[in-house]
Amino acid sequence: MSSPARGEPVSGGTDGLGVPPGVGQEWLKLSVPDVLDAAWDALRGVYDPELYLDVVSLGLVYDVRDDNGAVVVEMTMTTPGCPASEVLPEMARAAITDAVDGGVEVDVRVVWDPPWSPAMIDEEAARALGFRAG
Repeated sequence: MSSPARGEPVSGGTDGLGVPPGVGQEWLKLSVPDVLDAAWDALRGVYDPELYLDVVSLGLVYDVRDDNGAVVVEMTMTTPGCPASEVLPEMARAAITDAVDGGVEVDVRVVWDPPWSPAMIDEEAARALGFRAG
């Protein structure tokens, strides 16, 4: 198969980069609330490697918001010396980026105020960890 000549379209109705129009751009059709919902859903799939529970259920995610078209996540760790402090923010960023097909910038910020406490864990996750009877 030969390459197209300079200036000629790439095979069969593509955008010139070899990608058919619309592929990988589904996020363009989503509203800001839809993108933020997708971000929250993606974060529910990010698991703390030590506790084996997702970061939302653990209460580690404080905020997910739009900031001029970028998704900003404010999250914390269980302790400042948490061994997962390097990997969890990157896992969160990657999960959201995948959820929106790379269509928006994702900024994950680790914050320490308010400090995390076990009281921030949702009921189901707390029971799984044996923190609350029920």
